[in-house]
Amino acid sequence: MTLNHYFYCCLGIVKREVFRFFQQRSRLFSALVRPLLWLIVFAAGFRAALGVSIMEPYGTYITYQEYIIPGLCCMIVLFNGMQSSLSMVYDREMGSMKVLLMSPLPMPFLLCCKLIAIAFLSLMQVYVFLLCAQLVDVDISFLGYLTAAPAVFLIAFFLGALGLLLSSLIKQLENFAGVMNFVIFPMFFLSSALYPLWKMQEASVWIYWLCQYNPFTYCVELLRFALFGQLNLTAFSVILSVTVITAVLALISFSPKFSQQR
Repeated sequence: MTLNHYFYCCLGIVKREVFRFFQQRSRLFSALVRPLLWLIVFAAGFRAALGVSIMEPYGTYITYQEYIIPGLCCMIVLFNGMQSSLSMVYDREMGSMKVLLMSPLPMPFLLCCKLIAIAFLSLMQVYVFLLCAQLVDVDISFLGYLTAAPAVFLIAFFLGALGLLLSSLIKQLENFAGVMNFVIFPMFFLSSALYPLWKMQEASVWIYWLCQYNPFTYCVELLRFALFGQLNLTAFSVILSVTVITAVLALISFSPKFSQQR
């Protein structure tokens, strides 16, 4: 096998996921409507309830819309990662996944290509959402758009690997929706996506610690700093570590020996 074989294989997997995504037009629509509703309705409700529209989380004044933008972008990535995992469960039941893994190329490479495709789709959806967010006075600099791309890609790779791990452990498509309810909502709400952690600490110490140990919190913080042209080294280190661990576990779970043991 040459490098050209690896390149064209990766390109083919990415194209397949992109074509499948655009054939499901409702998927893009729901991916945009969900966070836009949160951005418009929830932010308005927050101002009405508290009578404020300015927060100061990192030494600079920003609107509440600008504060929750990173959390909503990560929500898009989270839902896309889980939906892509759902399609993998469907492919496994239909036999498409088996055909892919029968390729002469190494299985870890094929699964990594799948994660790259998921990350590419997440990146595309996030940037479409950020462009739409400009309509509600969310001010993001051009530098923020550039520095956000690698952060989104890393976050998408982690959440895609998590979804890949879950899809390998779920045998039937019917069980996937129930498991997702115990993954998506706890990860999103027990994070700093909607409120700063110091606000959580004032409300409840044990909820604060749950948020503190939630990897999704560091996804949000990594992207939040990236959108302002900064690098959060702590968040980057945590996400990079959990990405490697989750990806390795996902690859192990797809190995033939592990499948036979199950």
